[in-house]
Amino acid sequence: MKEKILITGGCGFIGSHTACVLLESGYEVVIIDNLSNSKVEVIDKIKKISSKEVTFYEGDVCDKKLLKKIFKQEKIDVVIHFAAFKAVGESVKLPLKYYRNNLDTTLSLLEVMNEFNCKRLVFSSSATVYGSPKSLPIKEDFPLSTTNPYGTTKLMIEQILKDLAKSDPTWSIAILRYFNPIGAHESGLIGENPNDIPNNLMPYIVKVANKELEILSIFGSDYDTKDGTGVRDYIHVMDLAKGHEKAIEKVLAETKIDCYNLGTGEGYSVLELVETFKRVNNVDVPYKIVERRPGDIAACYADPTYAYKELGFKAERGIEEMCKDAYHFVEKNK
Repeated sequence: MKEKILITGGCGFIGSHTACVLLESGYEVVIIDNLSNSKVEVIDKIKKISSKEVTFYEGDVCDKKLLKKIFKQEKIDVVIHFAAFKAVGESVKLPLKYYRNNLDTTLSLLEVMNEFNCKRLVFSSSATVYGSPKSLPIKEDFPLSTTNPYGTTKLMIEQILKDLAKSDPTWSIAILRYFNPIGAHESGLIGENPNDIPNNLMPYIVKVANKELEILSIFGSDYDTKDGTGVRDYIHVMDLAKGHEKAIEKVLAETKIDCYNLGTGEGYSVLELVETFKRVNNVDVPYKIVERRPGDIAACYADPTYAYKELGFKAERGIEEMCKDAYHFVEKNK
């Protein structure tokens, strides 16, 4: 049997897909999630997809008593830390909520990991730590800055991890800076399913296509991009999940801390994504152009060379597959 992996926030969008990839590769998986933005049924779906058992703890990563119980019972080898609030717009409105939750969960987790001498961590960071990049594509050694409190929490945690690794070189940490994950598992059993009004573009497109919402709001059409709408590097969530498996192999093989961009290296505009979605799924997605959102930037896409060189990671699925799989998930779960 391979190593035992604790996934914090493992019922969420990226966490659940990563759990499936790891189980299929023979790892044991333990999940902790407080279900604040996910559903407990996801556990059964992960089991169904992988035909493997998953150990699930419902609770908060801030709860050190619960964490200690998990580490005592489960003998964890590696932790993947996803648990965090993640809506850029909400973080601008409610900064204290974001600082409290995202920093507290991480500090509690690191203290307990230290206590149990479990020092291998894969951290879910974000391309938001590059702020408004001076040039494109974005490389890992670009200057770091943020334009919203969500991004700032990720950048602060990166700094905490760097300070920790400097103080104790026995830590092995992979910081993964994701670009824009979309799509769903090809089975249609799991996908992006936020509990409230979606903050990300794809679940919004899907809800409009599905007639659950009337119209899609596109924020800004006067950016300095090919069609005036924001350009992003969209990556299929299953490719992203595979990136986490590669990162686990890395932290098990070497003792160091490093950062990796997980993206495709391709930039697509909001309008290109909407038009592709309409075409491949043969549905209508009415939209209107509204004002820019505070904290948003014009364009953002990765240079994925370093992740390929160091982790052997390369995204394989294209934008059409991302759009198809995202809609398949919703159609299947109506």
